[in-house]
Amino acid sequence: MADKQSTKNKHLACIILAAGKGTRMRSKTPKVMHPVLNLPIIKWITNTAQSLNAVKSVVVIGPDMDAVAQAVTPCETVIQTERKGTGDAVKTGLTNLQDFDGDILILLGDTPLITQQTIQDLIDARHDGNDVRLSVLGTFMDNPDGYGRLILDDDGMLDKIVEHKDASEEEKTVDLVNTGAFCVDAQTLRTLISAIKNENAQGEYYITDLPALAKAKGWKTAVSYCDDENEVLGINSRQDLAVVEDIAQNRKRTQMMENGVTLQDPFATYFSYDTDIGQDSIIGPGCVFGPGVKIDEDVEVKAFCHLEGVHVKSGCALGPYARLRPGTVLHENVRIGNFVEIKNTDFGKGSKANHLSYIGDSTIGEDVNFGAGSITVNYDGFTKHRTHVGNNVMIGCNVNLI
Repeated sequence: MADKQSTKNKHLACIILAAGKGTRMRSKTPKVMHPVLNLPIIKWITNTAQSLNAVKSVVVIGPDMDAVAQAVTPCETVIQTERKGTGDAVKTGLTNLQDFDGDILILLGDTPLITQQTIQDLIDARHDGNDVRLSVLGTFMDNPDGYGRLILDDDGMLDKIVEHKDASEEEKTVDLVNTGAFCVDAQTLRTLISAIKNENAQGEYYITDLPALAKAKGWKTAVSYCDDENEVLGINSRQDLAVVEDIAQNRKRTQMMENGVTLQDPFATYFSYDTDIGQDSIIGPGCVFGPGVKIDEDVEVKAFCHLEGVHVKSGCALGPYARLRPGTVLHENVRIGNFVEIKNTDFGKGSKANHLSYIGDSTIGEDVNFGAGSITVNYDGFTKHRTHVGNNVMIGCNVNLI
């Protein structure tokens, strides 16, 4: 697959449509900046596009979406000043691909679950025949209400895309729906995009007109089939966001268990997109992993722990009810017990803090014991200082290290 992909994709660019206001989210934050597994929706799409080795990815955003532009770096952005439909958005994206000759992927910025393999299949379908100028990603849905239908001709090629509201009763029985993802030859796209009309109730330009326009010129449109309709779920509301988050969490849980991690209650364990846990580690119920967590092999994280931005090395045991904050490294065979909070600390091999301690901005040596109620006091109101503890130190109960 790697050699095939590199050959197919050496002339590939991507236009990602992300200018939608997302009014149904009822949020001051742009829709595509809401997180799934603690990663903005739009980053899922741009990361997948980059994994396909596209020579350039252009993200179409709306005015006042500086946060999106910053998030998608190093992808280029272009502003759709007036939101006049997906056709106008693609036309806007093409302004940054004026000299490009190859295939152009068109992806929706609010579908974070779509996989690299599914998009690769879409690219491959574009090359399935000499007269195939574009391919469209479709999926079968048990309940296709509200979705555009893919109407095939007798040869299995795409005849047209019909929006639900415009479909006849016979067309509404079709359960093959449009997902919004296209792969189009660049020259073909430039030719067809200018032919799209806005003769509809909304007065907007839609890329769903592309297959019919291609057929009028004698060009074929292939359909690539996505077997899992969950991959192409779009996010338009908080309810949609919750559904996609649940699917993404279940994917991550399955991946963890397949990699040799024990989850004592998978559905009560919550991961981030980049959580990395080693073989034969055991995770208790109610644990939450924020971004930037790496756990080595043979670690036990007991119930109701919260970790973010930490590295836990092999043989450690945490919790229950422990909190590890960013910048923390636990070396081998450390013991961290209940109601212990550690922040920005290098915690030495074999050391332990079994209960009711706060240890922040510190360097702790090997085989150190923190008694109950011992804390580091690093902030004097002006400057945050660092605490250093050597090897083989015994710190008793209720000690303040200033």
